[in-house]
Amino acid sequence: MRTLAITQNITVDGSIEMLTDWFDPQGQANVDNSDLLEELHLQDSKADGLLVGRQTFEDFRGYWPNQSDDATGITDYLNQVQKYVVSSTMTDPQWQNSTVLSGNPVEEVQALKEKPGLDIVLTGSISLCHTLIDAGLVDEYRLFVYPVVQGRGRRLFPDGFELPKLRLRETKAFRGGITYSCYAPA
Repeated sequence: MRTLAITQNITVDGSIEMLTDWFDPQGQANVDNSDLLEELHLQDSKADGLLVGRQTFEDFRGYWPNQSDDATGITDYLNQVQKYVVSSTMTDPQWQNSTVLSGNPVEEVQALKEKPGLDIVLTGSISLCHTLIDAGLVDEYRLFVYPVVQGRGRRLFPDGFELPKLRLRETKAFRGGITYSCYAPA
């Protein structure tokens, strides 16, 4: 079965909602962040599916394909990876290699996990994350922690949700001050 990994950029105080400018997607091309970009590409090489909700998909589609001088390589990856967008309203994704999942998200994602392939990465899409966390479908939590405190914003785990124990699988620190930790349910 394929791994479903939630990959999130997160503040020290736990916010994944970007209400301020603490995250710059083009910032990974900065010389100080070359080690971070290397890690992102390593993870991309192990994934052949990107799973997002409609809003995140529309945000990505409105930004990444328009980056003609993308030194990060993220545009190339996003254009070629198979994208799955969970939406009950979208019919035509208007981006190559994109499939709309319009049924029950839990059933649709479970079926994706059962198909052959590499990792499926879910990013952004806070409501979809909450749904799949509640359903117990998440195999890994890959958190890139930015050294900022936003003081507000939605968090990765829904209110009242508990995971009594997570197992640390990997951790790294990057030159730009960002840290990475990968956790799996114990």
